[in-house]
Amino acid sequence: MKATAAVLNQPNGPFSLETVDVADPQAGEVRVAIKAVGICHTDLVIASGAMGLQFPAVLGHEGAGIVDAVGASVTSVKPGDKVLLTFNSCGTCKPCDHHEPAYCNHFVPLNMLAVRGDGSTRLTRDGQPIADNFFGQSSFATLAIANERNVLKLDADADLATLAPLGCGIQTGAGGVMRSLAAKAGETLVVLGAGAVGLSALLGGLIAGCSTIIVVEPQESRRAIATQLGATHVLDGQGDVAAAVRAILPEGADMVLDTSGFMPVVEQSVNMIANRGRIGLLGVPGSLDAMLPVPVVQFLTQGGTVRGIVEGDSDPAVFLPELIAHHKAGRLPIEAFSKTYRLDEINQAIEDAHHGKCIKAVLIVD
Repeated sequence: MKATAAVLNQPNGPFSLETVDVADPQAGEVRVAIKAVGICHTDLVIASGAMGLQFPAVLGHEGAGIVDAVGASVTSVKPGDKVLLTFNSCGTCKPCDHHEPAYCNHFVPLNMLAVRGDGSTRLTRDGQPIADNFFGQSSFATLAIANERNVLKLDADADLATLAPLGCGIQTGAGGVMRSLAAKAGETLVVLGAGAVGLSALLGGLIAGCSTIIVVEPQESRRAIATQLGATHVLDGQGDVAAAVRAILPEGADMVLDTSGFMPVVEQSVNMIANRGRIGLLGVPGSLDAMLPVPVVQFLTQGGTVRGIVEGDSDPAVFLPELIAHHKAGRLPIEAFSKTYRLDEINQAIEDAHHGKCIKAVLIVD
């Protein structure tokens, strides 16, 4: 079946809109007519050739659309259903069995390697394979094949352009606070970075009932949005950030969540936390060798915790419906930092994001 896809032919783009052939779904697979897809920072990291991506390739992992066809054994969705796509997981390993699919033992091959388990691809161009299956979907296209485990059925009236980013960035930020750090009402939170993930973390803190939420962000426009969304304080990230946090919270913060990966500030997080404080790391640093020096005696006496976070510890079948309900109730106004573009404007959308002209770009697919 023919489709149009934003194909990446070389590291770091540009993306090229091309006609591709899409295979029929195999057992357990779902073919989706994509109507909207968010652009996530992870797409751009992988587009550099990281994780050994083979070219040509189709990326995209925040897709939403309408089921076009299903393979054998698929029972949770049918053609015509609106669906949201998210990360893939095996469903059989110990973490999956414990409802922790973000830590699936097979997360990397199922999400990052851009091939099926048998080495085949769902997409071809002139008979030659195109790397796909990125996060089990590769949704920078008019058609994508996902898997029953990473497809969530939506209500018939769901706004796909609005909900598409929930599949990764939003659930990662909000989940980082609500699930990974298990925020409690009255606790205090510092969010490092006010991109889409950081602003989602801010909203997660508000939903959890945090009393003080400090957002650290160098861009003035993003600090302004953070304030509009409900941050009690914003800092520009210059100088001694830990001292600035403690000027607001003398005993330190209960939680610090890094969404930036900017190590000069992340390193200061160890001096921002209160007794029994928790630090969550989900921002990807610029270097794979980045280290966070932890003062052992200080953390022993404080009872401090540092942990890494994937996908906000989300169990999508449970957490995504919760986030959708929060959005319906007005508690997750992600439209405030989203901007839509046509699929053929993908390169412009990426450039705008790089230059701070938009925070969350969402591609609309006709």
